[in-house]
Amino acid sequence: MPRNPSTGIYSKPAGTTPSVGQVIDPVPWNALTTDLGNEITNSLPRDGSAPMVAPLKAASGTVSAPGLGFAPTPQTGLYLKGGGLLGFAQNGVDITFDPSVVYAAKAGDYTALVSDNNAVHRFTAAAIVTLTAAATLGGNWHYAIIADGGDVTIDPSGAETIDGAATLLVPNGYSVFIICSGATFFTNKVLTRLLAKAENTAVGSFIDGLLLSNNSGSPNTHVDFAAGSVRSGSSFVSNAASITKRINGTWAVGTGNGALDTGAVAANATYFAYALRKTSDGSFDVVLSTSATIGGVTTTLLTGYTIVKCIGVVLTDASSLIRQFIMYPRDEYTFVTPAKDAVNVAISTTSTLLALTVPNGVKIKAKLRFEFTSSATTNAALLSDPAQGPLTSGIGGDGANVGTIQVASGFVVGSQEIWTNTSKQIRHVAGAAGNLWIWNDGFYFPCGRAA
Repeated sequence: MPRNPSTGIYSKPAGTTPSVGQVIDPVPWNALTTDLGNEITNSLPRDGSAPMVAPLKAASGTVSAPGLGFAPTPQTGLYLKGGGLLGFAQNGVDITFDPSVVYAAKAGDYTALVSDNNAVHRFTAAAIVTLTAAATLGGNWHYAIIADGGDVTIDPSGAETIDGAATLLVPNGYSVFIICSGATFFTNKVLTRLLAKAENTAVGSFIDGLLLSNNSGSPNTHVDFAAGSVRSGSSFVSNAASITKRINGTWAVGTGNGALDTGAVAANATYFAYALRKTSDGSFDVVLSTSATIGGVTTTLLTGYTIVKCIGVVLTDASSLIRQFIMYPRDEYTFVTPAKDAVNVAISTTSTLLALTVPNGVKIKAKLRFEFTSSATTNAALLSDPAQGPLTSGIGGDGANVGTIQVASGFVVGSQEIWTNTSKQIRHVAGAAGNLWIWNDGFYFPCGRAA
């Protein structure tokens, strides 16, 4: 066949270029007409009436002169880029299309690469995603992250930023879409808006559940914390199952491990229980501290955790063992064995402070029962909140809450719930000299439980 299959150039068969007066040899001329017929058949009709039966090979072209273009707009069409890549030109301008979305699940730290353009990665555990340098990834590089099993921290390369910050935290349950400008990174701001909305609505403070109790197997050293949740402002943590912490060891993560923020367990001490939230995955834990405020808790052992809120209190006895208790809803504690806080204590007309077996460093409402005796008749006693200041007992003064002696050296009884000061004290005073006994059944320590 005279057409060169590589170049497409047609050459006539030999003997088909006659001169004037020459007798035409029918053999080469018949071959020529047959060949022309075949080539016309193999040509692509301009009217599109027949399709190609083999690949169409176009010129490589350029962005301004595509190898496959259009007569009205020759600068629009297809051309061959370097490296064998297909280019799309529109009015002489290169048009870039996204690659197909590629999904992958990740279970740990990861470095996002150029090849991750338009990828969607679902992280099933807490992780750090390091972004390759923006200049390497290039402008228009984009990437989606779903945190589905733990918080994911986005960490740009070197001093580069994302949304103007050194890192971006994607909390568990959230997602983010990242775009590279070629010099820095930014997001579509949906995550920022969602988190801002959560912070605006996550106000107030409460505790739901998380009741404390002595561990049944080791009641003297271990405390159980029931399932529940706690919020303080925008900080929130929940726990689906109960955990146990022991008071005779320094804090370590997890149930059954030590709980003290520092030091060793002490006698006749107060230990405040604080709910913890692990920053990386939002998991729950508890630390015990003698500090009545979050600011006073020793945090050396708590790296990676946020202290959310105080959720309860534990007292130790003279043997450094947990004073056994029952905790009821609305932050009410009852001692299994009532504490005898006054035994034949002298009481007089002078208002006097008396310390109780209650938490130290905070005001609580003690559940008290009294017995009072005096050699003076028509004598009564008054026990009161120190915040009221010194009071006087009797009908001519501030009244009484322990009945009136009718017979010399007789006994009268009474009971009342009384607020203490932060030094565990209440006040007592009588109309005349006598002696006082006080039984302490427990206390209310308001942490914020509504039920």
